[in-house]
Amino acid sequence: MKDDVSAAATSSECSRAAARRAQILDAAAQCFRDDGFHGASIASISQRAGMSAGHIYHYFDNKEAIIAAIVERDLDRLVLVWAELRAVRDIGETMVRLSGDGVKDVTDVDKAVLQLEILSEAVRNEEVARVVHAADCCCMANLMQHLRAARQAAGKRDDEKTLAAMAEVVAAMFEGLMLRTIRNPAINREHMSTLIQRVMRTIISSPDWRALD
Repeated sequence: MKDDVSAAATSSECSRAAARRAQILDAAAQCFRDDGFHGASIASISQRAGMSAGHIYHYFDNKEAIIAAIVERDLDRLVLVWAELRAVRDIGETMVRLSGDGVKDVTDVDKAVLQLEILSEAVRNEEVARVVHAADCCCMANLMQHLRAARQAAGKRDDEKTLAAMAEVVAAMFEGLMLRTIRNPAINREHMSTLIQRVMRTIISSPDWRALD
């Protein structure tokens, strides 16, 4: 009985901690969007989060640690997508569908501004650059894995260089769309979703590519 009570208390404590962390990350993300990484301070983040600066330092050592947690949170969302792909029968068509769904995410102006702020800081800050690079390596490795599976299911065989290049094209397509959202917030998302799906289907079903030497 005592063990059950202790486990319940531990679970409740973890839930509160997770909620607090999410509250801090949401507040920090808004501050980074509004004021930039250097313009945003722990004091401004604590004010927006509605908690003391000391409470924030209880969870995060500095702003770099907050960025790392934001990047990790984005990766956690992608983990769910990757899990879905591993579980489906028709991985190619599922990737096509998800690519269309992804247009809404990358054309969210608030998300785009935050991503650009993080990338901008990565140019100047080695610690942030390591976080961004590690996340990108994880994403690209998974994208290559799923492209390989989709093309093998369609009877295609590609070497690693070709798969890496294909993954870069897909990444560039979505990251470029994110930039276009900043330049043109009125971009037609429905039409873009349709075209992105067509491009993804072409990438997955096209004839074997020559090895890239």
